[in-house]
Amino acid sequence: MIRVLIADDHAILRRGLKEILVRDLEGAVCGEAKDATEIMARIQDADWDLVILDITMPGRSGLEVLRDLKAARPKLHVLVLSMHPEDQFAKRTLRAGASGYMNKESAPEELIKAVRKVLAGGRYVSAALAEKLASDLSEDAGRPIHEVLSDREFEVLRMIADGKTPTQIAEELHLGVTTVSTYRARILEKMNLTTTAELMHYALHNRLID
Repeated sequence: MIRVLIADDHAILRRGLKEILVRDLEGAVCGEAKDATEIMARIQDADWDLVILDITMPGRSGLEVLRDLKAARPKLHVLVLSMHPEDQFAKRTLRAGASGYMNKESAPEELIKAVRKVLAGGRYVSAALAEKLASDLSEDAGRPIHEVLSDREFEVLRMIADGKTPTQIAEELHLGVTTVSTYRARILEKMNLTTTAELMHYALHNRLID
């Protein structure tokens, strides 16, 4: 038996993933969780082999949940399945302890391939991402400025660049408006920028928002 916890806030997507896994992965038994609270509760009530985790969920981000999962269950395999392009989040999730990163547009066959590799103790990335990671090793000095940001700062940067107000960001991330303003100031300082317009231009130029 292979126990897989599917963590995503969209019920239809959870159902679809469950059908694929049960159909194509022999012995698969799936559970579901829709947010961070449910995820952390579910990993306490069963011995899961794998968590398939979305990055964008209500409340706490998937990156934060990933760190909590690895802290609570260091040997637990986590495969991140996200709508965001690999160049936006893949390296961050891998550094945080994920065993692999996939885009939701991937084919079902690729998902099963990734799950099998992760369950076998390997790490899964696409061929394109593997090539980029290898290239980055020799170009570390020229890495993008936004990579100096913490995961939360990076998340706030993307939301600002997406045109969301401090109040909207505060509500989505369950933070105070003052805290969001502090993050904004810290981001501008770290990136040597001065205005929100410059942040938005940077994010668009570096494809940090869809």
